[in-house]
Amino acid sequence: MLELLENAVMTTIGVAAMTQKKAEELVAEMKDRFKLSEDEGKQLIEKLQNIARDNREKVREMAEVEVQKVVERLGMVSRNEFDRLAKRVQELESRTSD
Repeated sequence: MLELLENAVMTTIGVAAMTQKKAEELVAEMKDRFKLSEDEGKQLIEKLQNIARDNREKVREMAEVEVQKVVERLGMVSRNEFDRLAKRVQELESRTSD
């Protein structure tokens, strides 16, 4: 029964954007409606928060990958690559001026 409720909640509200307050409000409503115990309510909040945290991390990782693809497609270099090249140019300039 608890799994069925969790699946319904996740489908309905989009767990990735769930805030602590929203999760607590939802669980309070579900506790009343489905007669969940205090422990079941706490477990449900914890599980929803874990899922939301995991989803935020996945979205962040996906965004980083997509940004990297765009940077490569545009022919841009990363800050690290730019700094490395600037250092190399500086080294070459110092060699030629000696």
